[in-house]
Amino acid sequence: MMAVRGAVFRWLSEEVIITQNLKNRLTLQTQQRCGFRKVAKKAEPNKGLAEVGEQHEVVLKKAVDPLPDPPAPQRSSRSFGRLVKPFVFTVGFTGCSFGGAAIWQYESLKSRVQSYFDEVKADWLEKIRPQKQGDLRKQVNQWWNSLSEGQKTVTGIIAANALVFCCWRIPSLQRSMLKYFTSNPASKTLCWPMLLSTFSHYSLFHMAANMYVLWSFSSSIINMMGKEQFMALYLSAGVISTFVSYLSKTATGRLGPSLGASGAIMAVLAAVCTKMPEAKLAIIFLPMYTFTAGIALKAIVALDTTGLILGWRFFDHAAHLGGALFGIWYINYGHELIWKNREPLVKKWHDFRTRGPGTGGSGSI
Repeated sequence: MMAVRGAVFRWLSEEVIITQNLKNRLTLQTQQRCGFRKVAKKAEPNKGLAEVGEQHEVVLKKAVDPLPDPPAPQRSSRSFGRLVKPFVFTVGFTGCSFGGAAIWQYESLKSRVQSYFDEVKADWLEKIRPQKQGDLRKQVNQWWNSLSEGQKTVTGIIAANALVFCCWRIPSLQRSMLKYFTSNPASKTLCWPMLLSTFSHYSLFHMAANMYVLWSFSSSIINMMGKEQFMALYLSAGVISTFVSYLSKTATGRLGPSLGASGAIMAVLAAVCTKMPEAKLAIIFLPMYTFTAGIALKAIVALDTTGLILGWRFFDHAAHLGGALFGIWYINYGHELIWKNREPLVKKWHDFRTRGPGTGGSGSI
């Protein structure tokens, strides 16, 4: 009898583990594609479960724990209270991003003269130093110097996304990746995944598509607002778009994980299209068909709005729409409200840097 019980338990455990692995694979094929997965077959009642015993029943329940189904109305109403902390994190992080960008710009301007002399010295040393054939470092420097300021800025973002993509392939990191690099309003960890999921891609095609769009618009957005303001916009848009996704999922009860940089990239695309609506764009696979940036932005917003209303689940349309609307708002109003009013913060930082310990003086701009 004990042998029969053991065989039944092993068979059930193996079936449960296989089912759970399949669910995880399907779930992670999402980006700011949320909840696109095949509906799992409902497990039939296990007649032999009572015979296995309470201890085995607890193990099985933990192993079979499915992805969150649409919650009951009471749970959904209560879950809105869980979004207070993410809301505070969104507001605080956005403020810190733009404040840090203002200080970063101040420090960059301050060190520009010193950098100029350093570059002159480096060029002089390069001329008198014997040249090496096939010097890898020299080739890398030449490639780097050939990039535009925008391309140099987004190279770091692309490298971070590639690193996180590689981490998804390490089995020992899977638990941590699911916890911190996917955003889900049903998760116990709500705040940091709002930022970290912006650099997280599970699909190579998804990451390549997002990074290609970012690379294509990098020069335009950096020329338009500078690298410091761009980084503040990009990071803030990633967090804001995730918070909009939280709101949508909680309101509809369609809880599930999301990941990807699409929300932040939509803000970049929307900002460029709003600032330069007459610019000509084309689809990479159909370069013969061109259209204006203004029309492209309207089409994207309309598509994501339709997807949100009809409940399409192939992409996280709420995150896309949140990022796009934030980019539009920032160009029309946010730049005046936030970036042009950074002078008091910069002056305080200047006074702090100039005064220093033991000097007793105060500087001025």
